Amino acid sequence: MRLSPALLKVRFCKAHLQKMHGGRTAVTGFRLIRTLAATSFQPMTQQIQNFEVKGGPQFGRAHLPLLRAALSAAGLDGFIIPHEDEYNNEYLPANAERLMWATGFTGSAGAAIVMSDRAAAFVDGRYTEQVKSQVDPELFEYADLVEFGIAGWIRANAKPREVIGYDPRLHSPDAMAKIEAAAKKAGASLKAVDVNPIDTAWEDRPTPPRAKVHPHPLELAGEDHSEKRRRIGADVEEDGADAAIITEPASIAWLFNLRGGDVSCTPLPLSAAILEKDGRATLFIEDEKLTDETRGHLGNEVALRPETEFGDGLKALTGKTVRVDPATSSAWVFQTLDGAGAELQRKPDPVALPKACKNSAEIEGSKKAHIRDGAALVRFLHWLDTDAQSGDVDEIAAAIQLETFRKQTPELKDISFETISAAGPNGAFPHYRVNTASTRRLERGSLYLVDSGGQYPDGTTDVTRTVPIGDPTAEMRRHFTLVLKGHIALSQIRFPEGTTGSALDVLARAPLWNEGFDYDHGTGHGVGSYLGVHEGPQRISKAPNAIALKPGMIVSNEPGYYKVGDYGIRIENLQFVTDAAPVPGGDRKMLGFEALTMAPIHRALVDTTLLSGAELQWLDAYHADVKAKLLPLLDGDVADWLVKACEPFQGATP
Repeated sequence: MRLSPALLKVRFCKAHLQKMHGGRTAVTGFRLIRTLAATSFQPMTQQIQNFEVKGGPQFGRAHLPLLRAALSAAGLDGFIIPHEDEYNNEYLPANAERLMWATGFTGSAGAAIVMSDRAAAFVDGRYTEQVKSQVDPELFEYADLVEFGIAGWIRANAKPREVIGYDPRLHSPDAMAKIEAAAKKAGASLKAVDVNPIDTAWEDRPTPPRAKVHPHPLELAGEDHSEKRRRIGADVEEDGADAAIITEPASIAWLFNLRGGDVSCTPLPLSAAILEKDGRATLFIEDEKLTDETRGHLGNEVALRPETEFGDGLKALTGKTVRVDPATSSAWVFQTLDGAGAELQRKPDPVALPKACKNSAEIEGSKKAHIRDGAALVRFLHWLDTDAQSGDVDEIAAAIQLETFRKQTPELKDISFETISAAGPNGAFPHYRVNTASTRRLERGSLYLVDSGGQYPDGTTDVTRTVPIGDPTAEMRRHFTLVLKGHIALSQIRFPEGTTGSALDVLARAPLWNEGFDYDHGTGHGVGSYLGVHEGPQRISKAPNAIALKPGMIVSNEPGYYKVGDYGIRIENLQFVTDAAPVPGGDRKMLGFEALTMAPIHRALVDTTLLSGAELQWLDAYHADVKAKLLPLLDGDVADWLVKACEPFQGATP
């Protein structure tokens, strides 16, 4: 019997739980499997994480000959393969996993170039080990994505008169300009293709997603889409443009108050739009995604056309000044507009900043979502402190258990990203993804790091907690507390209007820097409102960022420490920017942060001798808030555990 993907996942999870529990299925695991086999999240489709190993060297071995045959038929000597799809998505639908199909690599950032007689796979520092296990070194050389990149490889390796193809729908115009210059210097040439040769060679390629699109309720959106369109259209006109091109799916979802299910973990409707300066718009979306309710919701000011006609819509902008974002719209969009005789205005997506500044309804919804999510997380943290202390549980079983507790929340639509469930040395990889080949047991005397989140109609959550399995060492407690000090510093800072996240990043790192440590990832990213768990344009990181933090922006606060070969530590809360109370005698308007995430920070890892009185005061106040908001949703042993987990530190014996 041929099983559906959902049932295959069910069988795998049941078999894994039986293995973990001595041949019998854990009660909680069986309930999860039975529930997921009988129900589905709407509008999302993901039921449970698939922990099977994805990708691998066999992909390149099987598919590279097919791709090279397609290149030869198209008259190409090579082809550039980015990770991105036509929408620049973080999570790709199955039909857009072209890089994985060609190479076997499954990371979230990468690229490849395939020539008739050689090939290279490009990754950044996060994936230097993963690429070795997934991409055949006899078929591909490994190259650095950031410092060297595709342009650097072409400059050094392309031969005169070689013709290298690319799909202009998958590349930004700025990236292509650099690659074009590199090819010219090498004596090679680039050729844009109308049909991607991978799509030709990929015989069993999945069909594009066609999930139904639903209106996002006004009480959750906080503003009618007609008002949004007119407000942002006025901004477009003020900047001297007649229209703006919107190709970022999250921007379309927010602008039109729509949510879809075309992409796992994020409720996106894959589509494109043209917004005119008077607020009228054309939405290019496949008809089968639309319901009568959605059509009525959009009204007469939004024209509906199939996405296949997006090119025609761009060509009709002849003589118009058109705003288009080179960071989110593809080279194909720019080429089409330029060919139509439009005047291009290269500026950021006009929806991005308004979307990032959440209104009162969105903030209130996020608060409620985080309380709901916090109750589920506390049940899991209680389980970690009790059942999981045996040393017999592994990373997959722990991730399944966490999803069990989240699934018991009726409002849950999906997880917001694949759970990072990392025990011991695996925790030292900040972007670790567990699978059947890598899973480790949560052994006593180790640390367990879990980074996870949920999608709810009123908010998106993202939280990381680090938990000891058995007794932590003094070194673990010291490193954890240094991370905690940075987390607290960023939580309680006051800052003047106009401050960017780059100016605040050092606060989270300073306690680690003082001891000779650091972490190699950003400190904070934006988060959407029942949208992407990673959202711009704001961020908190070492990298320069010109976007000032504004009231209503949601950002993560997630410093960490990673001891390679031993353990990882990260503490992550989501928090939003809000007006700070005036300071007597001050002469500047100040902003601050308010925590959204509600989950205790593990007491056994806190070395109070390293914390100041003000830091202990913040920690006690935070735990008091957690207890007050979550205790009404809990009972029994879990409620008792939460009370103890939130006991005040001040006055406690170190």
